[in-house]
Amino acid sequence: MPCHVCCTCGTEFTESVAPPAGCPVCEDERQFVGWEGQAWTTLDALRATHRVAWKREAPGLEGIGMEPAFAIGQRALLVRAAGGNVVWDCIPLIDDAVVEAVRALGGARAIAISHPHYYSGMIEWSRALGGVPVYLHAADQRWIMRPDPAIRLWHGDTLELAPGLTLIRCGGHFDGAAVLHWADGSEGRGSLLVGDVVQVAQDRRHVSFMYSYPNFIPLGAQAVRRIVTALEPYRYDQIFGAWWGRNILADAPEAVARSAARYLTRLS
Repeated sequence: MPCHVCCTCGTEFTESVAPPAGCPVCEDERQFVGWEGQAWTTLDALRATHRVAWKREAPGLEGIGMEPAFAIGQRALLVRAAGGNVVWDCIPLIDDAVVEAVRALGGARAIAISHPHYYSGMIEWSRALGGVPVYLHAADQRWIMRPDPAIRLWHGDTLELAPGLTLIRCGGHFDGAAVLHWADGSEGRGSLLVGDVVQVAQDRRHVSFMYSYPNFIPLGAQAVRRIVTALEPYRYDQIFGAWWGRNILADAPEAVARSAARYLTRLS
């Protein structure tokens, strides 16, 4: 039986003969059902119409996306860390070529995902990479649409995946929304991989914080302050967002601080 994939958010569901009645991820107020109604595809169908794109985002960071863009359009990142490679966030499509490319760089020890909008094809990716664990925060367990033994639910505010690779729960966008701190990234200055838990703005000099991006629902002041507080103990110089080129490549902590101050001022 196929695993059906939501065409609007890219979430892959557990095997079934017929498509699910609906997509809870899209029916949630943070997302939306496609204007033409709920639509489904499958991994095999995606392989016929799309391809995996591989582009270097920075030294030690390989971007993995889809062409043409599909669903939310995010790209994942392969973090080439000294303690072992980690796939950060996920996309709905995987093929033999990208699996071989990851293996040629040493494979991956784990997959870690920022929040449910990017769960997408996580189980297919785990299986293709040898059954590696998939780390999701336990606060977002209800949004898992394809349960699997590879999933590792983590609790609390931080989790060290390997020396120098730390998941940080920020909350906000989702209760368990997390970012990944790579201490050795950015040539030793530190990198922060944020998905859109901390959204890199179009000017790439600021960030923002939202409960829902497509439906324009802001976060409250308390949630924004929690995010800033969660990041304060960590040293980093660059931030890498969820789409190609949506990165802040210098003085990222200052960008977070001034952006949060601007956001809080606007709220008041």
